[in-house]
Amino acid sequence: MGDQKESLRKITHTLAMKNEEISNFVCTLKQNLENLEGNTNRVQEDLESEFTALNAVLVEMKENMVTRIKQERASRTYELQSQLSACSKALESSEELLELANQTLCSSETGGFNQAAKDIKDSVTMAPAFRLSLKAKASDNMSHLMVDFSQEREVLQGLKFLPVPGTPEIQVSECQVCDNTVTVVWTLPEPDSKIEHYILEHRRTNHEGPPRLREDYPWMVVEGIREMEHSLIGLRFDTRYLTFRVRACNKAVAGEFSELVTLETHAFNFKLDSGSAHQNLKVEDLSVEWDSCGGKIQDIRKEKTRTNSPMHSPARSALNSPKRTPTARPGRDRFTAESYTVLADTSIDAGQHYWEVRFDKESKAFAVGVALRSLGRFDQLGKSSASWCIHLNNWLQQSLTAKHNNKARTLDCVIPNRIGVYVNYDEGVLSFYNSKTKQLMHTFKTKFPQPVIPAFMVWNGTFSVLTGIQVPSLVQSGQRRNSNTSSSNASLT
Repeated sequence: MGDQKESLRKITHTLAMKNEEISNFVCTLKQNLENLEGNTNRVQEDLESEFTALNAVLVEMKENMVTRIKQERASRTYELQSQLSACSKALESSEELLELANQTLCSSETGGFNQAAKDIKDSVTMAPAFRLSLKAKASDNMSHLMVDFSQEREVLQGLKFLPVPGTPEIQVSECQVCDNTVTVVWTLPEPDSKIEHYILEHRRTNHEGPPRLREDYPWMVVEGIREMEHSLIGLRFDTRYLTFRVRACNKAVAGEFSELVTLETHAFNFKLDSGSAHQNLKVEDLSVEWDSCGGKIQDIRKEKTRTNSPMHSPARSALNSPKRTPTARPGRDRFTAESYTVLADTSIDAGQHYWEVRFDKESKAFAVGVALRSLGRFDQLGKSSASWCIHLNNWLQQSLTAKHNNKARTLDCVIPNRIGVYVNYDEGVLSFYNSKTKQLMHTFKTKFPQPVIPAFMVWNGTFSVLTGIQVPSLVQSGQRRNSNTSSSNASLT
Protein backbone atom coordinates (compact mmCIF):
# COMPACT_ATOMS: atom_id res chain seq x y z
CA MET A 1 0.00 0.00 0.00
CA GLY A 2 2.80 2.41 0.92
CA ASP A 3 4.73 1.67 -2.28
CA GLN A 4 1.62 2.23 -4.37
CA LYS A 5 0.98 5.59 -2.68
CA GLU A 6 4.57 6.65 -3.28
CA SER A 7 4.32 5.57 -6.91
CA LEU A 8 1.04 7.47 -7.28
CA ARG A 9 2.63 10.57 -5.71
CA LYS A 10 5.43 10.42 -8.27
CA ILE A 11 2.91 10.04 -11.10
CA THR A 12 0.89 12.95 -9.71
CA HIS A 13 4.00 15.11 -9.47
CA THR A 14 5.00 14.19 -13.04
CA LEU A 15 1.52 15.01 -14.34
CA ALA A 16 1.49 18.32 -12.48
CA MET A 17 4.86 19.28 -13.94
CA LYS A 18 3.74 18.28 -17.44
CA ASN A 19 0.49 20.22 -17.05
CA GLU A 20 2.42 23.29 -15.98
CA GLU A 21 4.75 22.88 -18.95
CA ILE A 22 1.81 22.54 -21.38
CA SER A 23 0.00 25.48 -19.77
CA ASN A 24 3.10 27.63 -20.21
CA PHE A 25 3.35 26.50 -23.84
CA VAL A 26 -0.35 27.29 -24.46
CA CYS A 27 0.19 30.77 -23.04
CA THR A 28 3.26 31.14 -25.24
CA LEU A 29 1.24 30.17 -28.34
CA LYS A 30 -1.49 32.65 -27.45
CA GLN A 31 1.12 35.34 -26.98
CA ASN A 32 2.67 34.38 -30.33
CA LEU A 33 -0.71 34.75 -32.06
CA GLU A 34 -1.18 38.16 -30.50
CA ASN A 35 2.34 39.18 -31.48
CA LEU A 36 1.76 37.86 -35.01
CA GLU A 37 -1.26 40.12 -35.46
CA GLY A 38 0.60 43.15 -34.15
CA ASN A 39 3.75 42.42 -36.17
CA THR A 40 1.71 41.89 -39.36
CA ASN A 41 0.04 45.27 -38.98
CA ARG A 42 3.39 46.86 -38.28
CA VAL A 43 5.17 45.47 -41.36
CA GLN A 44 2.17 46.29 -43.57
CA GLU A 45 2.24 49.88 -42.34
CA ASP A 46 5.98 49.97 -42.95
CA LEU A 47 5.46 48.63 -46.49
CA GLU A 48 2.84 51.27 -47.30
CA SER A 49 5.07 53.95 -45.85
CA GLU A 50 8.02 52.81 -47.98
CA PHE A 51 5.95 52.77 -51.18
CA THR A 52 4.52 56.18 -50.36
CA ALA A 53 8.02 57.51 -49.85
CA LEU A 54 9.20 55.85 -53.09
CA ASN A 55 6.26 57.31 -55.02
CA ALA A 56 7.01 60.72 -53.55
CA VAL A 57 10.58 60.45 -54.82
CA LEU A 58 9.36 59.50 -58.31
CA VAL A 59 6.84 62.36 -58.37
CA GLU A 60 9.52 64.82 -57.27
CA MET A 61 11.95 63.53 -59.90
CA LYS A 62 9.25 63.81 -62.59
CA GLU A 63 8.48 67.39 -61.61
CA ASN A 64 12.16 68.32 -61.66
CA MET A 65 12.72 66.74 -65.07
CA VAL A 66 9.58 68.33 -66.56
CA THR A 67 10.76 71.67 -65.22
CA ARG A 68 14.14 71.11 -66.85
CA ILE A 69 12.47 70.38 -70.22
CA LYS A 70 10.30 73.48 -69.98
CA GLN A 71 13.29 75.62 -69.10
CA GLU A 72 15.24 74.24 -72.08
CA ARG A 73 12.29 74.86 -74.41
CA ALA A 74 11.86 78.43 -73.14
CA SER A 75 15.57 79.18 -73.58
CA ARG A 76 15.69 77.82 -77.12
CA THR A 77 12.40 79.46 -78.03
CA TYR A 78 13.80 82.83 -76.96
CA GLU A 79 16.97 82.31 -79.01
CA LEU A 80 15.12 81.19 -82.13
CA GLN A 81 12.44 83.88 -81.87
CA SER A 82 15.11 86.55 -81.45
CA GLN A 83 16.94 85.23 -84.50
CA LEU A 84 13.68 85.00 -86.44
CA SER A 85 12.76 88.60 -85.61
CA ALA A 86 16.19 89.86 -86.73
CA CYS A 87 16.00 87.89 -89.97
CA SER A 88 12.48 89.15 -90.73
CA LYS A 89 13.58 92.75 -90.31
CA ALA A 90 16.67 92.18 -92.49
CA LEU A 91 14.55 90.53 -95.17
CA GLU A 92 12.10 93.42 -95.15
CA SER A 93 14.94 95.92 -95.52
CA SER A 94 16.53 93.86 -98.25
CA GLU A 95 13.26 93.64 -100.20
CA GLU A 96 12.90 97.42 -100.05
CA LEU A 97 16.43 97.89 -101.44
CA LEU A 98 15.72 95.36 -104.17
CA GLU A 99 12.57 97.19 -105.22
CA LEU A 100 14.45 100.51 -105.19
CA ALA A 101 17.21 99.03 -107.33
CA ASN A 102 14.72 97.65 -109.86
CA GLN A 103 12.95 101.01 -110.05
CA THR A 104 16.25 102.81 -110.65
CA LEU A 105 17.17 100.40 -113.45
CA CYS A 106 13.85 100.87 -115.16
CA SER A 107 13.89 104.66 -114.84
CA SER A 108 14.38 106.62 -118.12
CA GLU A 109 15.91 109.57 -116.36
CA THR A 110 19.68 109.75 -116.87
CA GLY A 111 20.51 112.80 -114.81
CA GLY A 112 20.46 111.32 -111.37
CA PHE A 113 21.14 107.70 -112.23
CA ASN A 114 24.76 107.70 -111.11
CA GLN A 115 23.94 109.19 -107.73
CA ALA A 116 20.99 106.79 -107.17
CA ALA A 117 23.14 103.78 -108.04
CA LYS A 118 25.81 104.95 -105.60
CA ASP A 119 23.22 105.35 -102.78
CA ILE A 120 21.80 101.87 -103.41
CA LYS A 121 25.31 100.38 -103.32
CA ASP A 122 26.06 102.03 -100.01
CA SER A 123 22.74 100.87 -98.56
CA VAL A 124 23.39 97.30 -99.63
CA THR A 125 26.83 97.38 -98.06
CA MET A 126 25.31 98.39 -94.71
CA ALA A 127 22.19 96.21 -95.02
CA PRO A 128 21.50 93.87 -92.00
CA ALA A 129 20.93 90.96 -94.35
CA PHE A 130 24.63 90.78 -95.04
CA ARG A 131 25.59 90.82 -91.34
CA LEU A 132 23.24 88.01 -90.28
CA SER A 133 24.36 84.45 -89.53
CA LEU A 134 22.15 82.07 -91.40
CA LYS A 135 22.81 79.28 -88.89
CA ALA A 136 20.18 78.66 -86.22
CA LYS A 137 21.42 79.65 -82.78
CA ALA A 138 19.42 76.87 -81.09
CA SER A 139 18.67 73.34 -82.19
CA ASP A 140 15.22 71.88 -82.33
CA ASN A 141 16.59 68.53 -81.18
CA MET A 142 15.52 67.64 -77.60
CA SER A 143 16.74 64.05 -77.57
CA HIS A 144 19.30 64.84 -74.87
CA LEU A 145 16.44 65.19 -72.45
CA MET A 146 14.92 61.82 -73.21
CA VAL A 147 15.03 59.12 -70.53
CA ASP A 148 15.34 55.38 -70.42
CA PHE A 149 14.15 53.86 -67.17
CA SER A 150 14.45 50.26 -68.25
CA GLN A 151 17.19 49.52 -65.69
CA GLU A 152 15.34 51.33 -62.95
CA ARG A 153 12.19 49.49 -63.93
CA GLU A 154 13.99 46.20 -63.58
CA VAL A 155 15.27 47.28 -60.17
CA LEU A 156 11.76 48.19 -59.08
CA GLN A 157 10.39 44.95 -60.44
CA GLY A 158 13.10 43.16 -58.50
CA LEU A 159 12.08 44.66 -55.17
CA LYS A 160 11.79 41.98 -52.49
CA PHE A 161 11.37 41.73 -48.78
CA LEU A 162 14.60 42.28 -46.87
CA PRO A 163 16.75 39.17 -46.43
CA VAL A 164 16.53 38.08 -42.79
CA PRO A 165 19.84 36.98 -41.23
CA GLY A 166 20.18 33.33 -40.34
CA THR A 167 19.47 32.16 -36.80
CA PRO A 168 22.65 31.74 -34.74
CA GLU A 169 23.33 28.60 -32.71
CA ILE A 170 25.00 28.89 -29.33
CA GLN A 171 27.82 26.36 -28.97
CA VAL A 172 27.35 25.11 -25.44
CA SER A 173 30.57 23.08 -25.49
CA GLU A 174 32.61 26.25 -26.18
CA CYS A 175 30.86 28.47 -23.63
CA GLN A 176 32.73 29.06 -20.36
CA VAL A 177 31.62 30.05 -16.89
CA CYS A 178 34.66 30.92 -14.80
CA ASP A 179 35.72 33.60 -12.28
CA ASN A 180 32.24 35.15 -12.41
CA THR A 181 32.71 35.71 -16.13
CA VAL A 182 30.56 34.05 -18.78
CA THR A 183 31.83 33.69 -22.35
CA VAL A 184 29.14 32.82 -24.89
CA VAL A 185 30.14 31.49 -28.33
CA TRP A 186 27.83 31.02 -31.31
CA THR A 187 27.94 30.17 -35.02
CA LEU A 188 25.77 30.83 -38.10
CA PRO A 189 24.30 28.15 -40.36
CA GLU A 190 26.20 29.76 -43.27
CA PRO A 191 28.44 32.81 -43.72
CA ASP A 192 26.63 36.12 -44.16
CA SER A 193 28.71 39.19 -45.03
CA LYS A 194 25.73 41.51 -44.62
CA ILE A 195 25.46 40.96 -40.86
CA GLU A 196 26.50 44.12 -39.02
CA HIS A 197 26.17 43.09 -35.39
CA TYR A 198 24.59 40.72 -32.90
CA ILE A 199 22.27 41.20 -29.95
CA LEU A 200 22.86 38.99 -26.90
CA GLU A 201 20.24 38.72 -24.16
CA HIS A 202 20.67 37.00 -20.81
CA ARG A 203 18.38 36.41 -17.86
CA ARG A 204 18.89 35.07 -14.37
CA THR A 205 16.80 32.09 -13.32
CA ASN A 206 16.67 29.29 -10.80
CA HIS A 207 14.94 26.91 -13.22
CA GLU A 208 16.79 24.79 -15.74
CA GLY A 209 13.80 23.80 -17.88
CA PRO A 210 11.88 25.73 -20.54
CA PRO A 211 10.89 29.33 -19.76
CA ARG A 212 7.88 29.76 -17.51
CA LEU A 213 4.93 32.03 -18.05
CA ARG A 214 6.19 34.45 -15.43
CA GLU A 215 9.91 34.65 -14.89
CA ASP A 216 11.39 36.30 -11.83
CA TYR A 217 13.97 38.34 -13.72
CA PRO A 218 13.87 40.39 -16.96
CA TRP A 219 16.04 39.95 -20.02
CA MET A 220 19.24 42.02 -19.99
CA VAL A 221 20.32 43.21 -23.45
CA VAL A 222 23.84 43.63 -24.89
CA GLU A 223 23.85 45.30 -28.33
CA GLY A 224 26.43 46.10 -30.98
CA ILE A 225 28.47 42.88 -30.69
CA ARG A 226 30.70 42.54 -33.76
CA GLU A 227 32.17 39.09 -33.17
CA MET A 228 30.49 35.71 -32.73
CA GLU A 229 31.34 35.56 -29.05
CA HIS A 230 30.99 37.82 -26.05
CA SER A 231 32.14 37.81 -22.42
CA LEU A 232 30.13 39.18 -19.52
CA ILE A 233 32.63 40.20 -16.86
CA GLY A 234 32.27 40.80 -13.13
CA LEU A 235 28.88 39.17 -12.69
CA ARG A 236 27.36 38.33 -9.34
CA PHE A 237 25.76 34.91 -9.55
CA ASP A 238 22.79 35.22 -7.23
CA THR A 239 20.79 32.59 -9.14
CA ARG A 240 21.63 29.03 -10.02
CA TYR A 241 21.43 29.49 -13.79
CA LEU A 242 21.81 32.06 -16.55
CA THR A 243 19.76 31.73 -19.74
CA PHE A 244 21.08 33.12 -23.03
CA ARG A 245 19.78 33.83 -26.52
CA VAL A 246 21.33 35.69 -29.46
CA ARG A 247 20.23 37.02 -32.83
CA ALA A 248 21.95 38.52 -35.85
CA CYS A 249 21.18 41.92 -37.39
CA ASN A 250 21.92 43.31 -40.85
CA LYS A 251 21.56 46.95 -41.84
CA ALA A 252 17.77 46.87 -41.72
CA VAL A 253 16.36 43.92 -39.79
CA ALA A 254 17.09 41.53 -36.95
CA GLY A 255 16.78 37.78 -37.34
CA GLU A 256 15.20 35.20 -35.09
CA PHE A 257 16.60 34.47 -31.65
CA SER A 258 18.62 31.33 -31.18
CA GLU A 259 17.39 28.46 -29.08
CA LEU A 260 17.64 29.21 -25.38
CA VAL A 261 20.76 27.92 -23.67
CA THR A 262 20.97 27.64 -19.89
CA LEU A 263 24.36 27.63 -18.15
CA GLU A 264 24.87 26.75 -14.51
CA THR A 265 26.68 29.37 -12.45
CA HIS A 266 28.16 27.08 -9.76
CA ALA A 267 28.23 29.82 -7.13
CA PHE A 268 27.42 29.68 -3.43
CA ASN A 269 24.61 31.96 -2.30
CA PHE A 270 23.31 32.51 1.18
CA LYS A 271 21.82 35.14 3.44
CA LEU A 272 22.53 35.96 7.03
CA ASP A 273 20.21 34.33 9.55
CA SER A 274 19.08 37.33 11.59
CA GLY A 275 17.30 34.93 13.93
CA SER A 276 20.67 33.58 15.06
CA ALA A 277 22.31 36.99 15.48
CA HIS A 278 23.32 38.35 18.86
CA GLN A 279 21.03 41.12 20.04
CA ASN A 280 23.82 43.66 19.66
CA LEU A 281 24.21 42.89 15.96
CA LYS A 282 22.08 44.86 13.52
CA VAL A 283 21.61 42.65 10.45
CA GLU A 284 20.46 44.16 7.15
CA ASP A 285 20.58 41.81 4.19
CA LEU A 286 24.29 40.86 3.99
CA SER A 287 25.60 43.68 6.17
CA VAL A 288 26.09 43.66 9.94
CA GLU A 289 26.75 46.55 12.29
CA TRP A 290 27.56 46.41 16.00
CA ASP A 291 24.93 48.19 18.06
CA SER A 292 25.81 48.61 21.72
CA CYS A 293 22.18 49.45 22.55
CA GLY A 294 20.66 46.61 20.56
CA GLY A 295 19.89 44.38 23.52
CA LYS A 296 18.60 47.22 25.69
CA ILE A 297 16.25 48.46 22.97
CA GLN A 298 14.84 45.00 22.48
CA ASP A 299 14.35 44.60 26.23
CA ILE A 300 12.45 47.92 26.32
CA ARG A 301 10.27 46.81 23.40
CA LYS A 302 9.51 43.56 25.18
CA GLU A 303 8.50 45.45 28.31
CA LYS A 304 6.17 47.69 26.29
CA THR A 305 4.51 44.73 24.61
CA ARG A 306 4.23 42.70 27.80
CA THR A 307 0.64 42.15 29.01
CA ASN A 308 -1.05 40.73 32.09
CA SER A 309 -2.23 37.64 30.23
CA PRO A 310 -1.27 34.22 31.66
CA MET A 311 1.15 33.76 28.74
CA HIS A 312 3.29 36.66 30.03
CA SER A 313 2.86 36.22 33.75
CA PRO A 314 6.02 36.09 35.90
CA ALA A 315 5.11 32.61 37.07
CA ARG A 316 4.90 31.23 33.54
CA SER A 317 8.10 33.03 32.48
CA ALA A 318 9.99 31.42 35.30
CA LEU A 319 9.07 27.99 33.95
CA ASN A 320 10.63 28.60 30.52
CA SER A 321 14.08 27.06 30.05
CA PRO A 322 16.66 29.27 28.24
CA LYS A 323 17.04 26.55 25.55
CA ARG A 324 13.35 26.71 24.83
CA THR A 325 13.14 30.45 24.42
CA PRO A 326 11.13 31.22 21.27
CA THR A 327 13.43 32.41 18.46
CA ALA A 328 12.98 34.06 15.08
CA ARG A 329 14.12 30.86 13.42
CA PRO A 330 13.10 27.44 14.80
CA GLY A 331 15.98 25.14 15.66
CA ARG A 332 18.60 27.86 16.23
CA ASP A 333 18.91 29.84 19.47
CA ARG A 334 20.07 33.44 19.24
CA PHE A 335 23.70 33.90 20.28
CA THR A 336 24.07 35.71 23.56
CA ALA A 337 26.52 36.84 26.26
CA GLU A 338 29.91 37.61 24.65
CA SER A 339 29.32 35.48 21.56
CA TYR A 340 28.62 38.35 19.14
CA THR A 341 27.96 35.90 16.34
CA VAL A 342 25.64 35.50 13.37
CA LEU A 343 25.36 32.47 11.08
CA ALA A 344 24.35 32.08 7.46
CA ASP A 345 21.03 30.52 6.57
CA THR A 346 22.55 27.84 4.31
CA SER A 347 24.72 24.90 5.27
CA ILE A 348 27.45 23.17 3.25
CA ASP A 349 27.40 19.38 3.02
CA ALA A 350 29.35 18.76 -0.22
CA GLY A 351 31.48 20.37 -2.91
CA GLN A 352 33.69 23.44 -3.12
CA HIS A 353 32.44 26.89 -2.17
CA TYR A 354 33.79 30.42 -1.85
CA TRP A 355 32.62 33.73 -0.43
CA GLU A 356 34.19 36.97 0.71
CA VAL A 357 33.71 39.36 3.60
CA ARG A 358 34.64 43.03 3.78
CA PHE A 359 35.23 44.26 7.31
CA ASP A 360 36.25 47.32 9.28
CA LYS A 361 39.88 46.80 10.31
CA GLU A 362 39.30 49.20 13.21
CA SER A 363 36.77 46.80 14.77
CA LYS A 364 37.65 45.82 18.32
CA ALA A 365 37.25 42.21 17.24
CA PHE A 366 36.20 40.37 14.10
CA ALA A 367 36.13 36.71 13.07
CA VAL A 368 35.07 34.74 10.00
CA GLY A 369 34.93 31.02 9.44
CA VAL A 370 32.54 28.07 9.58
CA ALA A 371 30.67 26.37 12.37
CA LEU A 372 28.59 23.30 13.01
CA ARG A 373 24.89 23.65 13.64
CA SER A 374 25.57 22.38 17.13
CA LEU A 375 27.60 25.49 18.04
CA GLY A 376 26.27 26.64 21.41
CA ARG A 377 24.61 30.00 21.83
CA PHE A 378 27.25 31.01 24.38
CA ASP A 379 30.18 29.67 22.30
CA GLN A 380 32.57 32.13 20.68
CA LEU A 381 33.99 31.30 17.27
CA GLY A 382 37.18 29.23 17.45
CA LYS A 383 36.82 28.45 21.17
CA SER A 384 35.16 25.06 20.74
CA SER A 385 35.48 22.01 18.51
CA ALA A 386 32.36 23.17 16.62
CA SER A 387 33.95 26.13 14.80
CA TRP A 388 37.02 27.19 12.81
CA CYS A 389 37.93 30.80 12.08
CA ILE A 390 40.55 33.48 11.74
CA HIS A 391 40.24 36.20 14.34
CA LEU A 392 41.25 39.87 14.27
CA ASN A 393 41.82 41.47 17.68
CA ASN A 394 42.31 45.21 18.19
CA TRP A 395 41.64 45.34 21.95
CA LEU A 396 45.15 45.91 23.31
CA GLN A 397 47.32 45.36 20.27
CA GLN A 398 46.43 44.26 16.78
CA SER A 399 46.77 40.55 16.09
CA LEU A 400 45.47 38.07 13.54
CA THR A 401 45.14 34.44 14.61
CA ALA A 402 43.69 31.16 13.36
CA LYS A 403 41.46 29.57 15.99
CA HIS A 404 39.86 26.17 16.58
CA ASN A 405 38.91 24.27 19.72
CA ASN A 406 40.27 27.07 21.94
CA LYS A 407 43.70 26.86 20.31
CA ALA A 408 45.21 29.75 18.38
CA ARG A 409 48.04 30.33 15.96
CA THR A 410 49.32 33.81 15.17
CA LEU A 411 49.35 34.57 11.44
CA ASP A 412 52.26 36.51 10.03
CA CYS A 413 50.60 38.25 7.10
CA VAL A 414 49.20 41.61 6.10
CA ILE A 415 45.65 42.17 7.32
CA PRO A 416 43.57 42.79 4.17
CA ASN A 417 40.38 44.79 3.84
CA ARG A 418 38.56 41.80 2.44
CA ILE A 419 38.99 38.10 3.14
CA GLY A 420 38.03 35.23 0.88
CA VAL A 421 36.83 31.97 2.45
CA TYR A 422 37.22 28.65 0.60
CA VAL A 423 35.60 25.41 1.72
CA ASN A 424 36.14 21.98 0.20
CA TYR A 425 33.76 19.95 2.32
CA ASP A 426 34.63 16.55 0.83
CA GLU A 427 38.37 17.07 1.40
CA GLY A 428 37.92 18.73 4.79
CA VAL A 429 39.69 21.93 3.72
CA LEU A 430 38.96 25.44 5.00
CA SER A 431 41.24 28.18 3.61
CA PHE A 432 41.37 31.93 4.00
CA TYR A 433 42.73 34.29 1.32
CA ASN A 434 43.55 37.90 0.77
CA SER A 435 40.70 38.44 -1.69
CA LYS A 436 42.60 41.07 -3.69
CA THR A 437 45.90 39.24 -4.17
CA LYS A 438 44.56 35.68 -3.62
CA GLN A 439 47.48 35.11 -1.25
CA LEU A 440 46.81 32.21 1.11
CA MET A 441 46.55 33.33 4.74
CA HIS A 442 45.79 30.04 6.47
CA THR A 443 44.37 26.57 5.86
CA PHE A 444 42.58 24.18 8.21
CA LYS A 445 42.65 20.52 7.23
CA THR A 446 40.17 18.35 9.07
CA LYS A 447 37.21 16.06 8.59
CA PHE A 448 33.94 17.83 9.11
CA PRO A 449 31.67 15.60 11.23
CA GLN A 450 28.51 17.26 9.89
CA PRO A 451 27.47 20.07 7.54
CA VAL A 452 29.07 23.43 8.26
CA ILE A 453 27.62 26.94 8.12
CA PRO A 454 29.38 30.23 7.31
CA ALA A 455 29.87 32.06 10.60
CA PHE A 456 30.80 35.65 11.49
CA MET A 457 31.56 37.64 14.64
CA VAL A 458 32.08 41.36 15.18
CA TRP A 459 32.46 43.56 18.23
CA ASN A 460 32.45 47.35 17.93
CA GLY A 461 32.64 47.27 14.15
CA THR A 462 30.94 46.37 10.89
CA PHE A 463 31.24 43.88 8.05
CA SER A 464 29.46 42.93 4.83
CA VAL A 465 29.37 39.61 3.02
CA LEU A 466 29.73 39.05 -0.73
CA THR A 467 28.07 35.91 -2.07
CA GLY A 468 27.37 34.58 -5.55
CA ILE A 469 31.11 34.23 -6.23
CA GLN A 470 32.61 31.25 -8.00
CA VAL A 471 35.76 29.65 -6.64
CA PRO A 472 38.48 31.82 -8.30
CA SER A 473 40.85 30.07 -10.69
CA LEU A 474 43.87 31.22 -8.67
CA VAL A 475 42.38 29.65 -5.55
CA GLN A 476 41.63 26.39 -7.35
CA SER A 477 45.13 26.15 -8.83
CA GLY A 478 46.66 26.95 -5.43
CA GLN A 479 44.58 24.26 -3.78
CA ARG A 480 45.70 21.72 -6.36
CA ARG A 481 49.35 22.60 -5.69
CA ASN A 482 48.86 22.25 -1.95
CA SER A 483 46.72 19.10 -2.09
CA ASN A 484 49.72 16.85 -1.49
CA THR A 485 51.39 18.97 1.17
CA SER A 486 51.02 18.55 4.93
CA SER A 487 48.55 20.60 6.96
CA SER A 488 49.66 24.12 7.87
CA ASN A 489 47.98 23.91 11.25
CA ALA A 490 48.16 20.36 12.51
CA SER A 491 48.15 21.64 16.06
CA LEU A 492 44.71 23.24 15.59
CA THR A 493 42.85 20.31 14.01
